[in-house]
Amino acid sequence: MNEAGQAAGSEIELADAVFGAAFNEPLVHQVVVAYQANARQATRKQKTRAEIRGGGAKPFRQKGTGRARAGTIRSPLWRGGGKVFPASPDENFTQKVNRKMYRGALRAILSELVRQGRLVTVNDFKVAQPKTRTVLAQLKALNAPDALIVTEGLDEGLALAARNLPLVDVRPASAADPVSLLRHEKVVMTAGAIKRLEALLQ
Repeated sequence: MNEAGQAAGSEIELADAVFGAAFNEPLVHQVVVAYQANARQATRKQKTRAEIRGGGAKPFRQKGTGRARAGTIRSPLWRGGGKVFPASPDENFTQKVNRKMYRGALRAILSELVRQGRLVTVNDFKVAQPKTRTVLAQLKALNAPDALIVTEGLDEGLALAARNLPLVDVRPASAADPVSLLRHEKVVMTAGAIKRLEALLQ
């Protein structure tokens, strides 16, 4: 693929072991959920009734008001009160997925992309200068305005050129994850990235 958006070279052969696997929906779902859960950061902090300041005085007398009895304004039943089961930085959202399951899910996703016609293969995807319009021209030629571009290695110039495009993401083959592969309408993959993924997933 040159900067004018013209594809060059012959067709790229795909290994059936990686791009011809059956789609295992339960496995893909489990891996995607685990990947998103593992990306969560336990940064929320809510306070219990004991941690909220104030509420030491009884808000009103016990009897004769017609209201339910109350001993503190920091009760979880009251607005501004403590939480019964508060969120804590000690929360752990980690879900374990072994390597075999993760690689199996990637093979299933890549194979389904091929069957749906969402995988676009090119010999190479480079830009001489980090210009957004250059990336747009190449993606327009491929009819892929919403795309994940997967290259063999990290291409900083290409990443700079595409970072202002909200529907475009650039990843090296080693960093292609299930969520990014499913998020975009099409996946543009270079020949080097295909060989790299085949070596990683076979």
